[in-house]
Amino acid sequence: MKLFAIICTRDKAYGAVTQGLLFTLSSFGVNVKIMAGQESIFSAYQKGLDICNADDEDIIILCHDDIQIQSTRPEFIAAVGKCLDKETGIIGVAGTTFLGKDSVWWNHDRWNAGYHRGEVQHVHAEKRHIYTSYYGPHGQVVVLDGLFLAAKKEVWDKIGLTKPTYFTGNWDFYDIHYTTQSHLLGYKNYTVPISIIHKSGGSLVGRDSWLNNREAYEKHTNLPISVSL
Repeated sequence: MKLFAIICTRDKAYGAVTQGLLFTLSSFGVNVKIMAGQESIFSAYQKGLDICNADDEDIIILCHDDIQIQSTRPEFIAAVGKCLDKETGIIGVAGTTFLGKDSVWWNHDRWNAGYHRGEVQHVHAEKRHIYTSYYGPHGQVVVLDGLFLAAKKEVWDKIGLTKPTYFTGNWDFYDIHYTTQSHLLGYKNYTVPISIIHKSGGSLVGRDSWLNNREAYEKHTNLPISVSL
């Protein structure tokens, strides 16, 4: 079993955070493919998957370019090893057990009600300090946040990484689409204990392409979707 990571970025040149991520993953024995200067996250991930030339049982990570992994190598390897369970689809660090008709996984009412799983560290945009968003204890979820996703190559092949024809935006709702498809195929998605600092707070949420893809997703998906608590 080999480990691959596909990092997608709009920028043709990447900065210190991405370089640090590349160094960390490489030191963990991960074969990293950086897809720079891309116009669509869907096509970038599909192209990245193709050039990995991976076997079915190899683990492929799809992740943002603005994350910092804090876990040690043994902790990281143990966590992504969850992908090797036969029933496991996609693993990540944050998600929810209930995706409502609003299709917003981080819905605060459901967060307060205990439906969410995992945790992520963020950098406060103004105060510059690091804080932790604790969503809930790790476990099975319906959907996962796209900052870090991992699955066996055969799972990604069954899901398909190309953009659905009903999406107009090139960068939005890919994570909800991928992880929903995994769930609907009968796989079990999970959050796992990988410590990550996310240098972005999701500031692009609410732009037109996000709203358009969200609306299209809701029209083509029978919501709500949930797993038992």
